[in-house]
Amino acid sequence: YLALAGLALFSGFPLYWSLVVASHDNGILGQVPPPFGIGPNLFANLERAFGTVDFAKALTNSFVVSISITISVVLFSTLAGFAFAKLNFKGRNAMLVMLIATMMVPTQLGIIPLYLLMAKIEWTGTMYAVVAPGLVTAFGVFFMTQFLREAVPSELIEAARVDGCHTLRIFWHVVLPASKPAAAVLGMLTFMGAWNDFFWPLVVLTPEDPTVQTALSTLASGYIQDYSLSLTGTAIATIPLVIVFALLGKYIIG
Repeated sequence: YLALAGLALFSGFPLYWSLVVASHDNGILGQVPPPFGIGPNLFANLERAFGTVDFAKALTNSFVVSISITISVVLFSTLAGFAFAKLNFKGRNAMLVMLIATMMVPTQLGIIPLYLLMAKIEWTGTMYAVVAPGLVTAFGVFFMTQFLREAVPSELIEAARVDGCHTLRIFWHVVLPASKPAAAVLGMLTFMGAWNDFFWPLVVLTPEDPTVQTALSTLASGYIQDYSLSLTGTAIATIPLVIVFALLGKYIIG
């Protein structure tokens, strides 16, 4: 318990220190020893953060993008995982291997052709360009495939077919309820990944229509960085992740 308590303090201290810096001005970074208590400037720094960039719009955009991607990834990954795990069709194993192989390709290699595609269909500068590439992921399909192979007995599916269920009804009434723990974990990981995504939104969106991470990069820019301002924005951006992890983190154990 002492080791776990020490590890928890070590892991949680950066979050607390961000809150401490966010509640002071930039001058505390030069103090020796630095203050470890919450300062009086938190609300003033919050007002400055929302005044420097359109943080409300950035939060809204990130919520729309993250929730859309999460719902789509969970739904399509569960469907595809069911197909790969329990349905027999020609080329199933080869398709799964090809899908897994795409996980080995660095994301940066696809940025230029992906941007050209978005420009061709006139989606650059819109939320569609951020959402569309993440609607389904190879990791999600592989993750759900591995889970459903063990979680749903083939005899249960055959029994449902004997009772007259077609494939989609089997998925809805048998597979989907059994996949809830894994779907919750996948949803949590997907939401956190979409919320923290920086490179692709920076490339495809305009500064007037930012996500949270691109807004944070604006707060952190400048010849002399205002750490109290940038860490105030970081604290705001971290709150949704903490809430999602608190709600869904228990499914990791499950």
